Amino acid sequence: MSLSSPFRVLKTARARRVLLLALVALAAWPLVARVAARALIVSAEPRSADAVVVLAGSSAYEERARRAAEIFREGRATKVLLTDDGEAGGWSQELERNPRFVERAAKELARAGVPRESVETLPQIVSSTHDEALLVREYARARGLRSILIVTSAYHSRRALWTFRRVLEGSGVAVGLEPVAPGEQMPTIGTWWLTLRGWRVVAGEHLKMVYYRMRY
Repeated sequence: MSLSSPFRVLKTARARRVLLLALVALAAWPLVARVAARALIVSAEPRSADAVVVLAGSSAYEERARRAAEIFREGRATKVLLTDDGEAGGWSQELERNPRFVERAAKELARAGVPRESVETLPQIVSSTHDEALLVREYARARGLRSILIVTSAYHSRRALWTFRRVLEGSGVAVGLEPVAPGEQMPTIGTWWLTLRGWRVVAGEHLKMVYYRMRY
């Protein structure tokens, strides 16, 4: 046997181990992906509050507005607050312009049975979840709110709850949260990794959580 034969055997064994590990990883990935998605989804008491706060999310305003409307109809809040990210959507034939997503959310709330006088859009433009928390803190302080119930999309819920509780700590305002179940405008827990959007909202959220904990 030539001197190169043992090296050839070692290379073959190594290749088999790499292939086996790759197959195991491939088989385990759907479970890992599901766990990664579920880890982002949380809810928190109180289930009733002085106001429901619908967080801005241009690509998810419909599901968030509908969930807030359900909470309102159930009598768990008498006020719905909208935050505004300043972004506009597509052309509206009715309005003959590109309405902002916060306008579309208000219209969705009205369509779902929430009276217009019960909906208020907070005045400042926000660019992050942290901005939203600061704005809501000031509003709650000025209006004497003692509790808020946040409504946001499922994969955003853990970061949103962490941020609001951190910003409102010591304010005397209780912070609850109800996420929208994935599968409406957001990809499902089991299939998020099959789309580019899924990677943005799930893998992206894990990165944002790390960033928020380091910065705030």
